[in-house]
Amino acid sequence: MEIDLPEVVAEVTVQFERYEKALVNNDVAVLGELFRNDPRTLRYGMGENLYGYAEINAFRAARSPLGLMRKTAKTLITTYGRDTAVASTLFYRDSAPGKVGRQMQTWIRFPEGWRIVAAHVSIIDEPKVTTI
Repeated sequence: MEIDLPEVVAEVTVQFERYEKALVNNDVAVLGELFRNDPRTLRYGMGENLYGYAEINAFRAARSPLGLMRKTAKTLITTYGRDTAVASTLFYRDSAPGKVGRQMQTWIRFPEGWRIVAAHVSIIDEPKVTTI
């Protein structure tokens, strides 16, 4: 299996960036497009466990559009072959000082394009950096 084929990493990076832009702008249509329309698609959020595309879409439609801005760091996209990828990133919000968010998504290439089939989002206290 070929890992991190440059052209595949580039394709997934474009989709990840579309997702990020849609997220901070509360573009529910694009967010809905990027999740696989399937009852097996899941999203574990900070306060919810969403099973299936319908639950994910309902959550997005009901979510407040306020306070969604964030900055990302240490984004890593790893591809496995031509049809599977994992996107991981840290994120920070001004409204949550001292906290760091963590997001992971599993992307699969389908005939209609790259889609998220599983996602996990959590927030923890910012780890203390120690120097020796």
